[in-house]
Amino acid sequence: MSCEPKVINWKDVEAKEVPESMATKTTIRWLIEPKDAPNFCMRIFEVMPGGVIKEHSHPWEHEIFVLKGRGKIRIGKEEYEVKEGDFIYIPPCKEHYYENLGDEPFTFICVIPKDGCK
Repeated sequence: MSCEPKVINWKDVEAKEVPESMATKTTIRWLIEPKDAPNFCMRIFEVMPGGVIKEHSHPWEHEIFVLKGRGKIRIGKEEYEVKEGDFIYIPPCKEHYYENLGDEPFTFICVIPKDGCK
């Protein structure tokens, strides 16, 4: 782990396609990876119009901040419509799902503990 300061524009980080087994029309950018920090990782997801991140769960929490667009997030059995400026907490072991509801990318920051950064 480097634990060195890191100052980079998020758009300069390579966007990688999320595998179709997990999502459709979705990219991920690993802003802070396990090698960069001792406790947390930070990613940016862009779910394109018509795209989804399929239902899944993990034994770690998620902290999310919506940068732009509109989406639907299901946490357990509850559904929430979210938009730019909204933040979301997903507890550990809760099934969750994301869907773009708009005609622009649904873009959000997702922070997870290092245990989830695989």
